[in-house]
Order: sequence, then structure tokens, then C-alpha cells
Amino acid sequence: MWWLIQFMIFGLVVGALARLLHPGRDPMNWFWTMMLGIGGAVIGGWVGTLLGFDNQGMVMPWVLSVASAIVLLVAYYFLTTKATPQGRVATNDEYKKAVFDDLSRGPGR
Repeated sequence: MWWLIQFMIFGLVVGALARLLHPGRDPMNWFWTMMLGIGGAVIGGWVGTLLGFDNQGMVMPWVLSVASAIVLLVAYYFLTTKATPQGRVATNDEYKKAVFDDLSRGPGR
């Protein structure tokens, strides 16, 4: 049971690091941040094994996990962002402008 708690804490830290290193808006709560880190750890461990890296060391599991979590975060970003009328993905500044325009109109408008 203790390994599960350790893996959850590891996933939370990895997910938080990936969100800090990835620019842009990532509206996730702590549970999804932990799931992002766990997914990054699983994929990073698998890729590390395929490439022949030593996954029992101190640094390599962290590097592979955070890098994989960033790749998952980029995939999440592209799957969840809305396209602009021109058909391209909205930039962070365009998204902020749209949100502030909605807020400036006030409730019920």
C-alpha cells in the first residue's frame, strides 16, 4: 500500500513540474495534475526501458517522467484548445482577450 501513496506523491510532483515548465494556461485541479504526472511516469519509464536507460538511478526517472508529462500536456493543450474563425489554434493572448471581454460585459449579458 505504501508504494501506491509514494507513486501518487511522485505523480503530483512530476505533474506540477510539467505544468510549471510548460507555458500557457492549464486549467487542472490537483487530481488531474497527479494523473498527468502518473501518466508521464508510466510513459517515461516505458520509453526509458525501450531506449536502454537505467530507470533505477536518481535523475533519469525524474527527467523521463517530466519530459513525458510535458508531451502529454502539449497533447492535452492541442486537443482542448478552440480554433479561431480562421481555423488556427487560438493563442494565449487571444484567449485572455476573449475571457476579459466576457468578464467586462458583466453577468447575464
